[in-house]
Amino acid sequence: MIRIAIIDDQPIVRQGLAMVLGSEKDIEVVAKGGDGFEAIEICSKNCIDVILMDIKMPSLNGVEATRKIKEQHPNVKIIILTTFNEDEYIFEALKYGASGYLLKDALPEKIAEAIRIVYNGGAQIQPDVAVKVVEKFKSYGEKHEIQDKRIENLTEREIDIIRCVGEGKSNREIAKELFISEGTVKNHITNILNKLSLRDRTQLAIFSINNNLV
Repeated sequence: MIRIAIIDDQPIVRQGLAMVLGSEKDIEVVAKGGDGFEAIEICSKNCIDVILMDIKMPSLNGVEATRKIKEQHPNVKIIILTTFNEDEYIFEALKYGASGYLLKDALPEKIAEAIRIVYNGGAQIQPDVAVKVVEKFKSYGEKHEIQDKRIENLTEREIDIIRCVGEGKSNREIAKELFISEGTVKNHITNILNKLSLRDRTQLAIFSINNNLV
């Protein structure tokens, strides 16, 4: 079972998501909260795999909660779920380690699919949001002519995997494209993160885009 927490300041949203996602055979709604502080407390008291996190909440917003949770519980995956399609939130949340970004008008099955994808090590960003992310980092990379010297320490296979991560592919999709096992993909990604001194898959995706590897 994928153990999730739903964090949103609107009770009706929390209840609605819990009802819909709780009907999925492989998803268990472990806890619900109304702000970022409650999200942090939930993570300290429960074994949570994935958090659906609203952004605009009282006391502590979703972006800051994401930063704190990823610092304390790096294995917890966070999907930002919001009505706000604004650049500043997208980039800040991804910078702090969010694995996904969906708007609240996403269909329930898409939200469930996103939970499964990030749980299995992938990243899930709604298409119209993904366009903004890619264009933002592409323009930044072109402007600064970024080419990180650490790339020289990577093998050709590792660069292929980084490219796939930057395209948002899951381990299963990467394995299929490169004709290797999922276990081999996982081992490569662990080695790549160590070589590049990166924290997680999201930072690796950003690295890929910044260095024009996508």
